Amino acid sequence: MNLRGLLHLFVVYIVWGSTYLAIRVAVREGAGFPPFMMAATRVLAASGILLLWGVMTRGRFRLSRKEISFLAISAILLWVGGNGMVAWAERKVDSGYAALLVGSMPIWVAIMEAIIDRQRPSLRLVGALLVGLSGVAVLNGPVIAQRSIGDLFGALALIFAALSWGLGSLVQRRRPVSIGPEISSGYQQAIGCVGLLVVSLLVDEPGPSPTPQAWTAWGYLVLFGSVFAFTSFVKALRLLPTNIVMTYAYVNPVIAVFLGRIILHEPVTWWTISGTTLVVLGVMGVFHEKRRENASKKAKPRIDDQDVE
Repeated sequence: MNLRGLLHLFVVYIVWGSTYLAIRVAVREGAGFPPFMMAATRVLAASGILLLWGVMTRGRFRLSRKEISFLAISAILLWVGGNGMVAWAERKVDSGYAALLVGSMPIWVAIMEAIIDRQRPSLRLVGALLVGLSGVAVLNGPVIAQRSIGDLFGALALIFAALSWGLGSLVQRRRPVSIGPEISSGYQQAIGCVGLLVVSLLVDEPGPSPTPQAWTAWGYLVLFGSVFAFTSFVKALRLLPTNIVMTYAYVNPVIAVFLGRIILHEPVTWWTISGTTLVVLGVMGVFHEKRRENASKKAKPRIDDQDVE
């Protein structure tokens, strides 16, 4: 196994797992950062850094009209519907809880792919999906039992964020653009900034007056979450097998729960432990079954590969 690749993957594990904590610190009550404004300024700064990087490395910037439209669609889904709603929800909900619900994203992606491709999922995949979805239900057990409207809205916002991020990822995967990942991400975050600012204006957010802690969290999100960890993710994909890199999807929520407990003293109940276990098992099952299906497709001989008499 490539050591450099493993080091980059370790960065992705720790940093992306800690971004939920940083978002919580930046937008919680008294922090002084309205959620959509915080998210907008974060991606604006990150896009500037990434695009400047592209200029310095003489990357390709030109896109076709179709590529621009697909890039814009994925940007709105990823950064406004995904990241923006996470920031909005984390005003009230714990960072570990947010990470766990958003960590169910691969489960929703598998469901959406089955619908889009009109392909009946295998029994193993159905089983993995049911396990993961039961974990989501367990995590929300206390919210449902207490009938807390504010917490319920937060849970729904996080599920919507996972759906939006998953759909944006599908658009990006199925309609790739012909430019480098740094420049592509820079464009997407710039478009996401515009969308987040529009939402901020529509909901009439107050002007930001961040505390020093909130500014520190914001800076961490810009430099580490959007720039360094993204770069490590790209390099890890080049140095390691994809199925190894994608393990971040079920490692990040566990790290987020651990950090939330240690730093912000967020509660970890049996609901949390049970739900975490089920979500992680479900996501692992989805990845395992997808890998098995892909291997089966590659192994299946095609007509044009066979001798024709």
